[in-house]
Amino acid sequence: MAVQSKSKSRAKNKVARQVSQGCAYIQSTYNNTIVTLTDLNGNALGWSSAGNCGFKGPKKSTPYAASIVVKTAADRVKETGLKEINVFVTGVGSGRDSAIRALNANGFQVLSIKDTTPLPHNGCRQKKPRRV
Repeated sequence: MAVQSKSKSRAKNKVARQVSQGCAYIQSTYNNTIVTLTDLNGNALGWSSAGNCGFKGPKKSTPYAASIVVKTAADRVKETGLKEINVFVTGVGSGRDSAIRALNANGFQVLSIKDTTPLPHNGCRQKKPRRV
């Protein structure tokens, strides 16, 4: 005989932890802009991207899209109480500066800005020359 369990599964209410200081990681490429807001340990509190906000194609990499991305990411972490952030910017896209300005405009106090874009230092080994 099969025993049926009658346990009701309940969805636990998500407890928003209070964080006053954190980090903002902005990845700005030629094709997209992604913003992740974390606490000081690197645990993600909320994120958003231009594709997630409804932008398609070449509009995803514009400065306007970057400001909208920051606004939606800020709305998602509003209940955590995040106020002061350190900003880490990666990439060469056009949404870098406008994303930082939008962070300031959305009520965050920017403590520091660091560019973490990787720079090649001689790169990988070249192909051997072709002999004809």
